[in-house]
Amino acid sequence: MEIRISGVSKYYYAEGKTIKALDDVNLTIPANHIFTLLGPSGSGKTTLLRCIVGLEMPDTGEIAIGDEVVWSKDKNISVPPEKRGLGMVFQTYAIWPHMNVFDNVAYPLQVRGVAKDEIARKVAETLRFVQLEGFERRPATKISGGQQQRVALARALVAAPKVILFDEPLSNLDAKLREETRKELRTFLGKLQITAVYVTHDRVEALALSDSIAVMRAGQIIETGTPKKIYFDADHRFVADFIGRANLVKATVRAEEGGHTIVDCGLGRIVCQQRAIPIGSEATLCLRPEFIRIVKGAAPVGSNLVNGKIESLVFVGEAYEAEIRVGNEQLLAKIDPDAQLAEGDAVSFTLDPSHCLLVAI
Repeated sequence: MEIRISGVSKYYYAEGKTIKALDDVNLTIPANHIFTLLGPSGSGKTTLLRCIVGLEMPDTGEIAIGDEVVWSKDKNISVPPEKRGLGMVFQTYAIWPHMNVFDNVAYPLQVRGVAKDEIARKVAETLRFVQLEGFERRPATKISGGQQQRVALARALVAAPKVILFDEPLSNLDAKLREETRKELRTFLGKLQITAVYVTHDRVEALALSDSIAVMRAGQIIETGTPKKIYFDADHRFVADFIGRANLVKATVRAEEGGHTIVDCGLGRIVCQQRAIPIGSEATLCLRPEFIRIVKGAAPVGSNLVNGKIESLVFVGEAYEAEIRVGNEQLLAKIDPDAQLAEGDAVSFTLDPSHCLLVAI
């Protein structure tokens, strides 16, 4: 089911002040996509999710799920949450501790008055799908965090919803379990071919799970795109910085030549991937640490060739994280763990223009 959000705003009032949680949001979420709302705390992503599901009422705008308008201020339409055909997995899982796994998953069908034999069939089928077959009689709080997350997923899926929504469902898991569960969830949702809306502030989670991402800030959608588009070809400085570690260098556009944009910055004159930025304008050069490939020793002057000095090295397992001083600029780079380099070494690196991204200042 496609979800269309048009002109949605949501205000909160506290201590005589008006807080814009959502500011004229317009967004189309394609059918059968895993669509992630990504942003820092307070950006409005959970409020938008709650407006879609019907747990919050917007102050303006319209929300449609498929062909049905479920909220419209102007048309005075407000479909209650239980009639929107949605499933939801909460951050806390909302597992009922007095019920076993079977009863937790069966609950949405029981409140709909579904026949007992049909409930048994659907619960068994759903638990098999999330790899919890045989756990039916286990107390729901006496299983692992990852298994509880799958119980919450099964409960959201058992009534065959048109759309499933996730509010940071992996945030309570430890790092290793979160990685494993993320892979499982991507597999489950890929098999279902269902529209999924996923809220997170974790950029790795967003990149790993999503077909499309909308980055939010201060109640607004700043940018949307595929994970690769958002990571490698962002249009905004905030997005480039938020989606991953980035070196951001002030630059001035000097020329357009041979399908490239040329800038002057603290690293020298740099040839970048082409951007439609007027000559003479200020911009920001975004360089990902993984694309700064260090060579020991200074090198002769050349196109996109930069000389610097290692100021610090930190071992993080799969790599060293190095701070490289280039004039007044300090850059973060990733270096192979077996590299024979030390703090104070002179180094050089060449920047591939395709990895030199210019974004609005």
